Amino acid sequence: MKRVTGLGGVFFKTKDPKQIKEWYGKHLGMIPDEYGFSFKWKEVDKPDAEEPAVTVWSPFKEDSTYFSPSEKPFMFNYRVENLVELLKVLKEEGVQMVGEMQEYPYGKFGWIMDPDGNKIELWEPKD
Repeated sequence: MKRVTGLGGVFFKTKDPKQIKEWYGKHLGMIPDEYGFSFKWKEVDKPDAEEPAVTVWSPFKEDSTYFSPSEKPFMFNYRVENLVELLKVLKEEGVQMVGEMQEYPYGKFGWIMDPDGNKIELWEPKD
């Protein structure tokens, strides 16, 4: 079974998400939407896909609790295949689960903790 297939996103806390998005837009050409910026790319094993895959760069307010229970100011999002099955396997392997899996029109999400206390978001996208 494949586990992680790519980097889905990089999320970090900042005092002023609007200002940081504007700075990155002006100086690095990362013109943001309401969430941040999406890098678009083609998956090697799906070169004919109608829609490109994305990796999201997203600043959060410094008081956001989205990364909880981690106390770190960042969180990585990894793209996965078959999230339901992967979460079962990870649980059997003793990995700490955070909350329940959630499903949205753009994919399924699950959360785990690594041994260093980093919350990790797992995303099965609907590309």
